[in-house]
Amino acid sequence: MEKKPRLQRNEAEGNRTAGAEYNAAQQRFVRSGKVDEKAREAEKAIEGKERDALKEAELVGRRHATEEDPEIKR
Repeated sequence: MEKKPRLQRNEAEGNRTAGAEYNAAQQRFVRSGKVDEKAREAEKAIEGKERDALKEAELVGRRHATEEDPEIKR
């Protein structure tokens, strides 16, 4: 069944609805018991073939964060 897009009201500074949904998803993930499994998968990716792509993605993300907040110095 296709989900209908929800209209999202403006919640000004911060989005409490999105924050609550994110927190609930994180709690479901922790309760799923897959944290250790996913941590091992991430470690293998960092040490394996995906290393260069992951490092590049991290650098791109840091550049974006730095551009958005000039007070961030890394």
